[in-house]
Amino acid sequence: MLIFRGLSWLIDVARLWIIAPAVMIGTIKSLLILDKAAKKGIHRILKMADGTCLGAVYSVKTWLLVLCMIGAGMLLRHSSLPGELLGGLYVAIGWSLFFSSRHAWLHITAQWNQQ
Repeated sequence: MLIFRGLSWLIDVARLWIIAPAVMIGTIKSLLILDKAAKKGIHRILKMADGTCLGAVYSVKTWLLVLCMIGAGMLLRHSSLPGELLGGLYVAIGWSLFFSSRHAWLHITAQWNQQ
């Protein structure tokens, strides 16, 4: 959703060239920061017993971070920042989250291949 919202802002202001640097920045963020968190999340899920609360997927610290990110997104969306800046930020953040999700998909496909 972040990527699509960012793209819509970039289309509105006719600044599609911002997509390339946003994806590059998002890839760097994914590789340097989010990949580690994604791998920790996968290991945490694998350690959980059947019947564990869905909220236990993330630690309390991570849930607080998620709430802060949601709040920051709401503030950004309602700010007076230019559309090209908001669009670039949303594309970069959305892409980094999407790109780091590859670890979960790789794990899932590995599990399917073992069956």
